[in-house]
Amino acid sequence: MNGASQVSSPAAPAVLVSAADGVATITLNRPEKRNALSLAVMRELIAAFEAIGGDRSVKAVILRGVGPAFSSGHDLREMLDRSVEEYRLTFDVCVSLMEKIQSIPQPVIAEIAGIATAAGCQLVATCDLAVASEDARFATPGVKIGLFCTTPMVALTRAIGRKRAMEMLLTGEPIDARTAADWGLINRVVPPQELATATAALAASLASSAGFVVGLGKAAFYAQIDLDQTKAYAYAKEVMSMNALAEDAHEGIGAFVGKRRPVWRT
Repeated sequence: MNGASQVSSPAAPAVLVSAADGVATITLNRPEKRNALSLAVMRELIAAFEAIGGDRSVKAVILRGVGPAFSSGHDLREMLDRSVEEYRLTFDVCVSLMEKIQSIPQPVIAEIAGIATAAGCQLVATCDLAVASEDARFATPGVKIGLFCTTPMVALTRAIGRKRAMEMLLTGEPIDARTAADWGLINRVVPPQELATATAALAASLASSAGFVVGLGKAAFYAQIDLDQTKAYAYAKEVMSMNALAEDAHEGIGAFVGKRRPVWRT
């Protein structure tokens, strides 16, 4: 996945993947469909994240969308007149996508321009980090069309808490980027013309650290987040003890003590 060229997947050209300087970029390229998450697109995203997760040359990932929407959520054309088995398949694949994003070792940054609604908002809440343009908007409007945003609710509640999530879910009303940052849905808000640069700078910062250590930390974060404090500390101290044995830990500590730049092994 080395090189800066950007190519379209032959099976689903709506998803583009590129990589350069240790950072992979996954682009939703269905602007005419507001980057809706069809079943095919979700499967292509899963495949892209799976491939990136196994590529040790990639240290960070940016997920972005082309056009006026980061993602408008599920493709509603696929939500009409289907069997319960077909609906279950759609949501199974959606859950698999969200779990894949959090299970790969590299941190994933959502770069949001325009709207992120329903499962698109779920994507933002699922990503490890998020940078948004000042004109971005976020909503879970399913209640307005008779299909409550129940799966987006899982990620949203874990990102912003019960009361704020309930407000978004029950009203379906959008929140602006500043509110999203205040509520913890996103990390940073920047002017539209600075969005790509700010996201790239954050990705480069992440990519400058040891890949093994970042991956270990990401996995540990999600493993401990829902444990009670005693169990979380028991788990965390074991992970940190094993981390201390790693080559990169010795290199990083030695470099700090020796006042030099570390040379990572991973």
